[in-house]
Amino acid sequence: MPSETHAHTVPADAPIVVAVDGSAISQQAVAWAAVDAALHRCRLEIVTSFAIPFGFGPSATVTQDNLDQLCGDAERVLDEATRVARAAAPDVALAISTEPIDEPIIPALLTRSKQARMLVVGGRGLGAVRRVLLGSVSAAVARHAHCPVTVVHTVSATDAISACKPVLVGVDGTPNSEPAIELAFDEASRRKVSLIALHAWSDTSGLALPEISWPGVANAEDTLFAESLADWTDRYPDVSVRRVLVCDNAVHSLLEESNNAQLVVVGSHGRGGFAGMLLGSTSTALLHSVQCPISIVRGE
Repeated sequence: MPSETHAHTVPADAPIVVAVDGSAISQQAVAWAAVDAALHRCRLEIVTSFAIPFGFGPSATVTQDNLDQLCGDAERVLDEATRVARAAAPDVALAISTEPIDEPIIPALLTRSKQARMLVVGGRGLGAVRRVLLGSVSAAVARHAHCPVTVVHTVSATDAISACKPVLVGVDGTPNSEPAIELAFDEASRRKVSLIALHAWSDTSGLALPEISWPGVANAEDTLFAESLADWTDRYPDVSVRRVLVCDNAVHSLLEESNNAQLVVVGSHGRGGFAGMLLGSTSTALLHSVQCPISIVRGE
């Protein structure tokens, strides 16, 4: 059975929260979130903001007519997002709640992340309610959210072909990647697909290293890699795992493997991370470069 013991303590009734702005990419985010909520049998919470951004427009005067129009636009965005969610998960009685909020979206999402199973956002988008790039939202929540964050870039990867592809997880052999490994196994198990676990142990090409160092170091890294996965393969015997050990840059290797994955899962920071670090170089680079959805999972 799938586990629910992530580093982020998940309340039993925790929802998946997805932010929408009316853009095509935010609708892709809704589709992904709806499928994941159906897999977890949890509520899907769809939110949008109709707050007027600071400095917006030539005048600071806000009339009731302006607010009524913004609220109406927000309701239409939520209605369309609900339709997309129902279409993405048609075979389940998915519980959906919607909320137009009159505060800036980033602090609203960060507050919700304390009690959410996951936040889902589009990688970029030009909002129909407020002309604000959603990319700033995805960057902020990926760095500061208390729960895992999934960023959907160009497509939701929920079509029949993509849904058969494996989940890809980055493993660095440190406790920082443990929550990411757990979430990746959980997602692969629920989606009934295999898992690709990739461990890249150098930021340089193997050809750049002294030849005599390769066998010993490679064996040590392979042992560390196997130990990092041992408990999870025991807990998820239904998940077939393909281990990929490379002496290469982690970003390059994960990006290459992501071409054949439906979801990439990485920790918020890796070997070079430190307590309080917001986002590591690998997760930051992948956040801006992978085409499939990517989940960023914060450690303890």
